[in-house]
Amino acid sequence: MSILRSFTAALLGLGVFAGPALADGHLDAAVKARKAHMQLYAFNLGQLGGMAKGEIDYDAAAAGAAAANLADLAAMNQARYWPEGSDNFAMGEETRTLPALWDNIDDVMKISGDLEEATTALASAAGQDLDSLRAALGDVGKACGACHEDYRQSND
Repeated sequence: MSILRSFTAALLGLGVFAGPALADGHLDAAVKARKAHMQLYAFNLGQLGGMAKGEIDYDAAAAGAAAANLADLAAMNQARYWPEGSDNFAMGEETRTLPALWDNIDDVMKISGDLEEATTALASAAGQDLDSLRAALGDVGKACGACHEDYRQSND
């Protein structure tokens, strides 16, 4: 019986010390995942923005694929990317997410819904022609900007 008690005590002690380390690892993983997600947004938006500005030749198939990628990204469940405590105050330079995000989750969810709606519309329009791409891209930019303005630290 004393071996069982010793083993149980060791497990409990390990949990006390390993718990914070695992929690920190979870926060790091969440920040890395959301950064990767944002990089995918930026990559696809860069292609579409380049076409819209005339910096890249318009290609209906490429535009449709990039817009479909954005719609898929916006539709993904990202809840695990945003645990409390993964803001720039708690994590420093690892992230630019402001603590205000968790204080205004209803607004964030509305913006997320706006982004999903805008990217779905963009996916329908982007492959039609350049004017349709340009018209639909603005709403995506507005949704992205709405979140970044209030919930992301600026580079300045």
